[in-house]
Amino acid sequence: MSEVGGIAPSVLETLEFPAALERVAALAVGPLGAARIRARRPGSDADAIRAALAQVAELQSLLITDDSIRAEPVPDIAPALDLLAVPGSALDGPTLALVAAALVASRHTAAELGRLAKDAPRTAALRVDPPPKEVDARLAASIAPDGEVLDGASRDLARARKAVRETRQRLVARLEALLHGLDPQDTVADATVTVRNNRYVIPVRATSRARVGGIVHDASASRATMFVEPPEVIELGNELRDLEAAEQREVQRVLRELTDLLRPHRERLAAAWEMCVAFDDLCARARYAVEVNGFAPTVGAGPLEIRAGRHPLLEGGDVVVVPFDLELARDEWTVLVSGPNTGGKTVLIKAVGLACLLAQSGVIPPIGPQSRLPVFHEVFADIGDRQSIAASLSTFSAHVAAVRDILEHAGPASLVLLDEIGSGTDPAEGAALAAATLQALTRRHAVTLATTHLGALKKLGAETVGIVNASLQFDAETLTPTYRLLKGVPGRSYGLAIARRLGVPADVLREAEGAVPDAERALDVLLAAVEGRAHEQEARAIALDAAEVAARERAAELESRLADVNERERALLARERALDKEARERARAYLLEARKTVEAALGQARAAVDEATAKQARRMVEEAIEKTKEVGLSDSRTVGPKAYKVGDRVRTGTNAVGTVLEIRDDGELVVQVGSVRLIVDSANVQPSDSPTVRRSDA
Repeated sequence: MSEVGGIAPSVLETLEFPAALERVAALAVGPLGAARIRARRPGSDADAIRAALAQVAELQSLLITDDSIRAEPVPDIAPALDLLAVPGSALDGPTLALVAAALVASRHTAAELGRLAKDAPRTAALRVDPPPKEVDARLAASIAPDGEVLDGASRDLARARKAVRETRQRLVARLEALLHGLDPQDTVADATVTVRNNRYVIPVRATSRARVGGIVHDASASRATMFVEPPEVIELGNELRDLEAAEQREVQRVLRELTDLLRPHRERLAAAWEMCVAFDDLCARARYAVEVNGFAPTVGAGPLEIRAGRHPLLEGGDVVVVPFDLELARDEWTVLVSGPNTGGKTVLIKAVGLACLLAQSGVIPPIGPQSRLPVFHEVFADIGDRQSIAASLSTFSAHVAAVRDILEHAGPASLVLLDEIGSGTDPAEGAALAAATLQALTRRHAVTLATTHLGALKKLGAETVGIVNASLQFDAETLTPTYRLLKGVPGRSYGLAIARRLGVPADVLREAEGAVPDAERALDVLLAAVEGRAHEQEARAIALDAAEVAARERAAELESRLADVNERERALLARERALDKEARERARAYLLEARKTVEAALGQARAAVDEATAKQARRMVEEAIEKTKEVGLSDSRTVGPKAYKVGDRVRTGTNAVGTVLEIRDDGELVVQVGSVRLIVDSANVQPSDSPTVRRSDA
């Protein structure tokens, strides 16, 4: 995002913009990500701002359900990248260790961004391919985390270090032997082999130096002890120095080789490093949006509209923050906020300014959904005591100087924040100057938020197109602020009421009240009435909201009950069908069994019963079986077995009429139909006087 040139650093400090960014930076995992956030400044490109906020909102939505998304801290390799651009340069071991750590972080980050590609394409767009894995592997095998070049970096280095170790061991062993062979009067207490000026030496008394011989490399502070390299080990010491020099030459060769390995991948390395820092920056901004429950605003389309706004430095603290709603119509440019001290007016205009600055910096501020923020190219703020002893400026003079500068530069793309405009001088003159200033800014279509105590300014909103009054509500009963913003109604100062509550003598208060001009007193009465109606409307609105919530909850409850009833109905229907199917199957089984019984009876009684009777019985059984196959039971409205007694006339499922001969315990009936006895379930018969249920021929 291109940085806005019309926002002075002093304005950012006045609005505590750096402190707000620090809240976001604290959520970064690495110092570079935090530094990137602290360096953010408001941009002026609406498209770039929208893209940045959309990217944050996308990742924010994922973090709400998946808190495992993490950036990787990455070290600062900017100096290494600069050196890689210089032909013939070589990075030292610690710098190569930083590069190796950056490569590991970039590979983790690339994998994480790849995982997010489906659900967060804007976030995944940060992904770049790190240098080849072979580079990581070579660095890991060659450089320790502390920057030491490992023995495995090259075979020559391993051989050189082995030779150094062996030669050093021989040298130390020889010196220890010499030390132990000295006369006790020539040595000092607890004497051991030590190193001075990179040479291995033994401590001897100064008086014995000549007897020991060799080269003196150092002496104690008292000059009583000399650190001597005996002549017997000088050549061995020289050999060790040569081997150490060879080792260092091989170390430097390895460092140059590793640097040359990295040099062709410098651009990819720089891009991968930037990916890590950018992802840390983005994750911190997304986590901040989750933390403050912020919503990305609509940017650059229409007038200012903030829903559920909160001051970024108060949100999340120990103070209960009351959200505010501020909406400007298309023909409204200036909001004049009035009311008593400690009512939160200054906090309000700072919160609006910070919300705009943060959004234009790619940070979702603590605002609610459906908020809309214009893009401001200039932001001006005159807030707080600007008294300057060095410049010989009084508070009023400092305010006037600030207003002069604002009037020189403010235009239609400006946000102007003026705290206690017109204060610090004669109220009449201060109000006149403030009114003229606000009218001038309104004519220029500069979005202006101003606070005031001056009663004369409260009529300005009713008399000037583009200027609207607002107040932060004050509880007239307890004389404490509620911090709720009320647009369209100027605030009362409550000065005398507060004085009465604090115990100012009654006679003083009466005299003060009598000194208040009639016009001011009438205005205060009018404002009290308007404020009362506003409170009533708010109470009604709250009641309506509560009723609406209750209605929605009741509707949801009824919907749930209806769904439960429907589910029960479906379950009962399914049960009914299952029982009907079971009854049909049982009836079919009984009829098949009856057919077998009849067939057996027919075989036994063929000689005694005429053929016509046998045919009739066979036809009756076959009709019963066929009817059961096609339509199941003829009628579910049946009577239990206890409703019948022996001798009752009943009608079977095939419309055949018979007499009950026997009632069994399992609910079955033995029925005589003509010359045939049938065993049927009581559920499949009806009294013979019931209507006949005919079988469909379809």
